[in-house]
Amino acid sequence: MTLVHERTSQFFEGVRRRRREITTPEGVTIPVELADYGERLSAFFIDWVIWTVATIAIYLPIIFLIGKAGSILIAISVALFVGFIIRNLYFVYFEIAWRGATPGKRVVGLRVIDRHGGPLLPTSVIARNLTREIEMFLPLGILMSGGRAAGGAVDWEHLSLAIWMLFFAALPAINRDRMRGGDLIAGTIVIALPKRALSSDLVDGAVQFSFTEQQLRAYGAFELQVLEELLRRPDSAEAVRVLNDVCDKVCRKIIWTAPVPPNQVVLFLRDFYTAERAFLEREQLYGKGRADKHAQPTK
Repeated sequence: MTLVHERTSQFFEGVRRRRREITTPEGVTIPVELADYGERLSAFFIDWVIWTVATIAIYLPIIFLIGKAGSILIAISVALFVGFIIRNLYFVYFEIAWRGATPGKRVVGLRVIDRHGGPLLPTSVIARNLTREIEMFLPLGILMSGGRAAGGAVDWEHLSLAIWMLFFAALPAINRDRMRGGDLIAGTIVIALPKRALSSDLVDGAVQFSFTEQQLRAYGAFELQVLEELLRRPDSAEAVRVLNDVCDKVCRKIIWTAPVPPNQVVLFLRDFYTAERAFLEREQLYGKGRADKHAQPTK
């Protein structure tokens, strides 16, 4: 991450977050902002409330129906198993269906992405969420049991196991990318989505390059915001090099066969920004918004 990029990002965002660079399969390096601890806790709390309410709504009929038949122990066992299924399917389903976001993450503005810049695979989502059991829920269950043996003596075996498991919960605080154990295993990180609105001053003026609808479908709002930030960089040799590289990647992505003269690279990117923004805003009005290039249009 360059000093110029840090200062430019700070100017636009107002607050400097911890950042890292993700290189996409197309070879474009995109800076992303890591989610803060408070944001992740807030998102998890919202999700916890939702799936807890859903679990209780299912617990009560099960306990009532089976317990009424005379076996309260079986009712509790079935309810606990159903709770385990709901807890894990909740996170897995939403992170797959909503491209790395649960209801809590969507409210806070977070998303799970692939650490290597590729699409978020279902296998990665499943892996990162199943490990939450040993990172959080099993340690909490052991601690809530009291951790004491018969006669009031301390059960060191259970306490040691709980402390060891709680280590996984502390992992985000001791690695630079704030990854928990599930992220380390699945190759994912949690990022904060850009909250800036697309600026209008970059679309003023007449356009020289025109693009087809198929070409404009190559990218989404996230890539457009990244392009906006790049176009706002102060003039420098490094900025020129980055814009030339981005122009080449965009041309290959949208299959733009006509050569773009070096002195028209910025103009080309500005015109593409103008056309892409107008296209995405029009699609959004029809309920077909697209968050990024990997997402399918919402319906």
